[in-house]
Amino acid sequence: MRRRTPPPPSPLPQRDGIDAVRVRLPLTGPWSTVREHLAERLSGAGAGVVDGMFDAGRFVGADGRAVPGDAPYQPGMFVWFHRDVPPEVPVPFPLEVVYRDEHIVVADKPHFLATTPRGGHVTQTALALLRRELGVPSLGAAHRLDRLTAGLVLFTVRPEERGAYQGLFRDRRVRKEYEAVAPYDPALTLPRTVRSRILKERGVLAAREIPGEPNAVSRVELIERRPGPGFELGRYRLVPGTGQTHQLRVHMTALGVPILGDPLYPEVTAPVPAGDFRRPLQLLARKLEFTDPVTGREHRFSSGRSLEAWTAYEDWAGRQ
Repeated sequence: MRRRTPPPPSPLPQRDGIDAVRVRLPLTGPWSTVREHLAERLSGAGAGVVDGMFDAGRFVGADGRAVPGDAPYQPGMFVWFHRDVPPEVPVPFPLEVVYRDEHIVVADKPHFLATTPRGGHVTQTALALLRRELGVPSLGAAHRLDRLTAGLVLFTVRPEERGAYQGLFRDRRVRKEYEAVAPYDPALTLPRTVRSRILKERGVLAAREIPGEPNAVSRVELIERRPGPGFELGRYRLVPGTGQTHQLRVHMTALGVPILGDPLYPEVTAPVPAGDFRRPLQLLARKLEFTDPVTGREHRFSSGRSLEAWTAYEDWAGRQ
């Protein structure tokens, strides 16, 4: 099998912890200049934006030099540039590092902070913030945690080792334990293992259970219960055996005890405006345990966060 030649390294440094965008020109096409292709490829940026970027020398080649707009089209050529990122509202909760060595960083992520750049969340993401704060531009995520979920996330320091750590999650060699606050139902027999088939369709916000061979397995246990305002609250330990999107949220809803603060389950609610950090989803990635594939060390990490609906329900529920 012929090995693919890796692309050259980026000639542009990161900006605010974000890598430059790399574009490879197609091997065939009707374009006569680089400008013609990029104007078509980046047409969503708006009229005149690409021309302005060329005029400002913002497109560069592998040698770091600005690529002029009238440069002849070269099939397979690499071009780099930085996107203009609109201002983002900072998440007003701390991102804490619980462990760091020469191979990995384990962070305790707050609610509302995305793990990696995606959509409208770019600079205000755990990855971008840690790259800047720790001064480690090579930092990468070994897995992802939902933006609305708080807790432990594993990052890798060395790009050449990232695959080994990502393999831990792919091969289910990481023990993950979550904590959630949801209504208590005396008729619900716990502990139990929930198995179902979950489908998450592109472009659809909520996942759903469908008939078929189970692809999602979750262990649900009740840690403790206490009176709440008109209903009893339960604090639950959730141990996923698989990693389907929104799996724990779907399974808790299916049991009749949806996690407090969930904007998608059991019903999709109207989107909240940017900067609305009230009533976070009461789901926390509490523990992360694995054998380090590079050093062989046994790692056991625990989040220091608490779920506010359990410790101060009135404060959590009363925010307007």
